[in-house]
Amino acid sequence: MKQVDKIFIKELQDMAKKMFDNLVKADVDVANRIMVVDMAMHADGEAHLLEQGSKNLDIWGINLHPAKYGSSEFIEFDSVINYKQDNRSRDVDDEAVRAQITKIVEGIVHE
Repeated sequence: MKQVDKIFIKELQDMAKKMFDNLVKADVDVANRIMVVDMAMHADGEAHLLEQGSKNLDIWGINLHPAKYGSSEFIEFDSVINYKQDNRSRDVDDEAVRAQITKIVEGIVHE
């Protein structure tokens, strides 16, 4: 697992090959604009962020598909940790939160 302020697609591609072949799991703290990547389960990243002082309601699990970088399919909003008080699915139901996550990821991931 790795907390990143900046990461390149090549690095994500290498991570994807080692783990799931086509995706990298990531967690994003939308309040603190923090992203962790490269863990077997989103819950591992969530635990790391909670240890760093993040709040559960601010942490969202996503999957990054490096081969789809630049398309709307690059970020997949799907994780068990996304079940929250106001979010009753693995998805991120609130469009504003999705937009926040997308903006954070776009600021961290580079070509």
